[in-house]
Amino acid sequence: MTKKIKFRSLLIGGFFTLLFVVLISRVYWIQVVEASVLLKSAEKKWETDKVIMPVRGSILDRNDKALAIESTAYTVTLNPKMLNNNHITEEAIQGLAEILKESNETKSALVNKIRERATKKNQDNTDFAAYAEIRNEGWKIDKDKADQVRSLIGDFQTKLKQSKNANVGITVMEDKKRYYPGETLASHILGYTNKEGEAAMGLELKLNDTLKGVPGMLSYEKDGKGVELPDAKVNFKPAEDGNNVRLTIDKNIQFYLESALAKVNDKWHPKSLTAIAVDPQTMEILGMANTPTFNPNKYGAFKNQSDFRNGAVASRYEPGSTFKIVTLAATVEEGLFNPNEMYQSGMIRVEDRELHDHNRVGWGKISFLDGLKRSSNVAFVKLGYEKLTSPKLKDYISKFGFDQKTNIDMPNEVSGLIDMKYPSEYATATYGQGKVVVTAIQQTAAYAAIANGGKLMWPHIVKDIIDSKTGKTIQSFAPQVVRQVVSEKTAKQVSEYLEQVVSDQDIGTGKLAYMENYRVAGKTGTANIVLPGEKTYSTNSWVISFIGYAPAENPKILITLIADQPDLGGNYHWADRCLRRRSKKSSANPCNIWVLLPTSRPRWLPRRQTN
Repeated sequence: MTKKIKFRSLLIGGFFTLLFVVLISRVYWIQVVEASVLLKSAEKKWETDKVIMPVRGSILDRNDKALAIESTAYTVTLNPKMLNNNHITEEAIQGLAEILKESNETKSALVNKIRERATKKNQDNTDFAAYAEIRNEGWKIDKDKADQVRSLIGDFQTKLKQSKNANVGITVMEDKKRYYPGETLASHILGYTNKEGEAAMGLELKLNDTLKGVPGMLSYEKDGKGVELPDAKVNFKPAEDGNNVRLTIDKNIQFYLESALAKVNDKWHPKSLTAIAVDPQTMEILGMANTPTFNPNKYGAFKNQSDFRNGAVASRYEPGSTFKIVTLAATVEEGLFNPNEMYQSGMIRVEDRELHDHNRVGWGKISFLDGLKRSSNVAFVKLGYEKLTSPKLKDYISKFGFDQKTNIDMPNEVSGLIDMKYPSEYATATYGQGKVVVTAIQQTAAYAAIANGGKLMWPHIVKDIIDSKTGKTIQSFAPQVVRQVVSEKTAKQVSEYLEQVVSDQDIGTGKLAYMENYRVAGKTGTANIVLPGEKTYSTNSWVISFIGYAPAENPKILITLIADQPDLGGNYHWADRCLRRRSKKSSANPCNIWVLLPTSRPRWLPRRQTN
């Protein structure tokens, strides 16, 4: 019996001795071997880091009117456990769905979505969760909807006989979001940032590094309950707010442009419209608009990607007769254009191809100046192909910048495509068809070169970068001359010819752009297009355009308007009406770009001068 007791005592003693050795070894390993690693891990848990988000810089027009700003927003969160405890889950679901649903969304779809969030379980699925968000409908909503949700919360508090500070299971938290006060105004220029605050397109994306700022950090030590410790080490790095960007855009001109395009769109239903307004002396962009358009505050409601395309820089088209400015300027510069010289209009043969005027039969034997006024294709084939010759024509096309990007400070710019190989292709290029495909901004820059005395200018839309705290200008972007394409004398002569295209009320194709108070120079364009899947030009679909500037003797504004496939009823002559300006004698809704010019003369635009 004694031996058994001794054996058990030794066994128990040995077990406890072994356990003691294991514990001592583990303590030694933790306190000595892994001490530094574990201490760092513990310090991380003791410390609380808070990211301090910077305020994104604003985008302003040239007169410091806000186009994009940071605004207060609100986010709705749910406490499913509290909703269940208060027995208001279903009522809350129905009430929130009625408030938060979008115009294009059915209530039933949102009810199901909110129900999923309002009945969310915790990770072990044993009880309802304490937190859930309603994305995207309840995330970063505006004040009007937030106030309606607060009113719903108040109704529940009254029903449950709770204080106004009680949490019924629905919370409205203050947040920040990007806001575009003009809604659709300048949307293709600005682009947008999504609800995560990420820049998605337009200048928001192009200038993101300038606008976004640098996040700050707040770090402090805490106890196990998350309370800051006395004498805790606090590290604070303030956020650096983003810089503001001032554009060359004039908000009023932008509004006039978009209003004019809306009227054109309603009457003629084109596939798309593009308008650009610039100061031709500097090539500062004063306005740039497109249809279809979108509202960057509600970008999610627009599903068609064409709504987001900035056709002014990202679309190519065959320009038609507006491209004749290259042939005209080149032949004037080379001394080959004699306005009084006569030629036979109607048809001209280039090797095996017959090229016709737009009315096919022509106007008999007329002068080259009348050919310009009537927009005769034959006249320009004779000028550009026969007189100027193909090599020089191609050289002038290159001088005017049509074979390269303009490098405008906007994203997604495409280059023109110039690819003439055969005589007939050079011949059709003289009047802007065939192997000549350009962009609206290239055309605008080319006309500005004539308007400003022969200088091809760099088109730009960013004027200044401004410190958002001090208001001081950090960086400015001055006008830049790319090159002199024709002499000042030639540019002046071409302007006078283009003015006659508008002022000649008998035969000028631009006569409906004539204005009594302004000397207007300009050129119309009507180009047949090749429809998708087809190999030949359509006989009833066109790209209609007009480019003009005023006053002709000292241009202050130049405007480009392009309508892609407007509904002209199969009659291209209706294109003229798409350039009509409103008058007391005509009830037709105008498409004329000059609608943006006020009827009362602005200070910056002189009255018409007569010689």
